[in-house]
Amino acid sequence: MDLSAGPYAAQARCVTDLRALASGAAAMMFVGSSVAVSGLLADAPFWTAQALRYALATVLLLLAARLTGHRVRCPRGVEWAWLAGVAGSGLVLFNVGLVRGSEHAEPAVLGVAVACVPLALALGGARRPSPGLLLGAAVVTAGAALVQGGGRTDAAGVGWAALVLACEVGFTLLAVPVLRRHGPFGVSVHTCALATAAFAGIGLVTEGPGAAATLRPEHLAASLHLAVVVTALAFVLWYGCVGRVGAGRAGLLCGLAPIAAAGTGVVLGGPVPGPAVWIGVLTVAAGLAVGLRAGRGVEALL
Repeated sequence: MDLSAGPYAAQARCVTDLRALASGAAAMMFVGSSVAVSGLLADAPFWTAQALRYALATVLLLLAARLTGHRVRCPRGVEWAWLAGVAGSGLVLFNVGLVRGSEHAEPAVLGVAVACVPLALALGGARRPSPGLLLGAAVVTAGAALVQGGGRTDAAGVGWAALVLACEVGFTLLAVPVLRRHGPFGVSVHTCALATAAFAGIGLVTEGPGAAATLRPEHLAASLHLAVVVTALAFVLWYGCVGRVGAGRAGLLCGLAPIAAAGTGVVLGGPVPGPAVWIGVLTVAAGLAVGLRAGRGVEALL
C-alpha cells in the first residue's frame, strides 16, 4: 500500500505544519517579550549595542549550524540583493523607523503599525489568498491593535509608522526567494552579518569608536538576551515556519507578539492589562482560529 498519498500522507503533512506553526508562534512570543528587555538599552549607545547584538547572533548561528549539521552556503548573484533587502529593511531601517518614529509618535502608534503585519502578509504572501485567511488576518490585526492601544502622533509619525510596517513585512517576504536554497540557518546568518556591518558603520559615525566602552553590565546582559533568544533562536524558528507554511499563514502568528509583550510587562511588575487588552487577546485567538483553519490540511486535525 502506497503511504505517500491519501489520508496517511495528509495527516503527516498536517502534523508537520502544526509543528512549524508552533515554531513560528514561539518566535513571535520571543519577539514580543523583547520589549521589556530592550528598555534596558534606553540609555546605551543604540547603534553600537545593535551591532554587538547582531555580531553575537551571527557567531551563535554559525556555531549552531555547525553543531546541527546545517550547511551555510555562500550567496551568489541576485541572492545578495535579497539578503541585503532583508537586513536593510527588516533589521536596519526598521530600527531607524522605531527611533525616529518615537520622536513624533507614542510607542502604541508604532505598535499598531506592526500589528497590521498579519493582514499585509496575507495580502502579499500568497498569490491568491483564501477569503478565510484574509478574514482571519483582518481579525488578528484588529485584536493586536486593541492589545497595543492608541496614542498621539503627527503626520511625520504616521509616515514613520508606515515605514515600520513596510520594513516588518519586508523582513519576511524578501527572505522567501532565498529560503529554499539557504534554509532558515543560512538566511539568518547572512542577514545578521550584513546587519552587523551596517549597525557598526552607523555607530562608528554617530557614536564614535569608543562607544562600546560605555556599555554597562546591564547593557551587555540585555544585548546577550536579544542576540540569543530574540535574534538567533527566533530568526531560525520564524524562517523555518515561513518556509514550511508560507508567509501568509505564518503572518497570522505576528498577532501573538503584542500579547507576549503585555504578558511580559505584568511578569516584570507592570500593571494588569485593562478590559480592552483582554478583548484584544480573545480577538487575536478568534482570528487565528479562522485563519489557520483556512490553511491547507490544518482543519483535518482541528
